[in-house]
Amino acid sequence: MGKVMAVCTSQIKGVQKKNIHEGRFIEDFGIEGDAHAGKWHRQVSLLSYDRIQEFRARGAQVEDGAFGENLVVEGIDFKTLPIGTRFRCNDVVLELTQIGKECHHGCAIFQAMGDCIMPREGVFTRVLHGGIIREGDNLEIVEEEAK
Repeated sequence: MGKVMAVCTSQIKGVQKKNIHEGRFIEDFGIEGDAHAGKWHRQVSLLSYDRIQEFRARGAQVEDGAFGENLVVEGIDFKTLPIGTRFRCNDVVLELTQIGKECHHGCAIFQAMGDCIMPREGVFTRVLHGGIIREGDNLEIVEEEAK
């Protein structure tokens, strides 16, 4: 089980997200007010708090949402889970649709650090059932597809 450490959104694409502390997740759409919401497979992005902390220990000055992640979750190593894994937080159900992404090497984090963890550590989900997620809520794995 993981703990939600931040809920982040941005109104436009291509900028860092800001922690809004709670969000309304809309079925088959994403987080209300987030630029990446829509009818596609990358509605909500998740990143492990533990991996962010390791990156910070290397000298990175990054805030929650800096990698473009919507949810920062402590205690789950998302990249190790198979596509199709489902998560529940309160009424919200998310389904893992993609692990990692191509990163444009022009991002501020890559320019400063020579590395960015989102391409290999971040995962993407779609919203199967909507509701509210707040900082401090528990996120649990409810179903893991066979590998």
